[in-house]
Amino acid sequence: MSFEEVFNHIVKFMTIHPRGKYRLMIGTDSQIHTAHTVFITGIVIQQEGHGVWACISKVIIPRRMTQLHERISYELSLTEEIVSMFTEDRKNQLINIVLPAVYEGATFTMEGHIDIGAGKRNKTSEFVKEMVARMESMGVEPKIKPNAFVASSYANRYTK
Repeated sequence: MSFEEVFNHIVKFMTIHPRGKYRLMIGTDSQIHTAHTVFITGIVIQQEGHGVWACISKVIIPRRMTQLHERISYELSLTEEIVSMFTEDRKNQLINIVLPAVYEGATFTMEGHIDIGAGKRNKTSEFVKEMVARMESMGVEPKIKPNAFVASSYANRYTK
């Protein structure tokens, strides 16, 4: 699907129930294979309590990316690439769907799910500040493990 088709699916999903509480979540995970590394970016629109619509984008790098910082940084770059496609005009189009019902509880938020954790035992904890700052600089609410389920669960499923 083209990004325009993905965006149109999100618009249709939100238009069905314009009074919903919507979360647009984007996150990437990776898996090192024998001769390549697979990156999957998940794009998920959730109407809280009423389901989701989701799709993925797949990138294969023809080498083993064994350096953790390089791989995490590339995951975030792929997430940032998708986030940047949601221009101000496109975000406003989505916001305008729920805007008439905002006083009835309708909401729209956009999140960047980063496949890192802050726990002391987590190998990625040293990258949290850097990666969170990158998401914040794009005007997107960053989420890390355990709240980064689009990256750590949904996208992860398709990296195998």
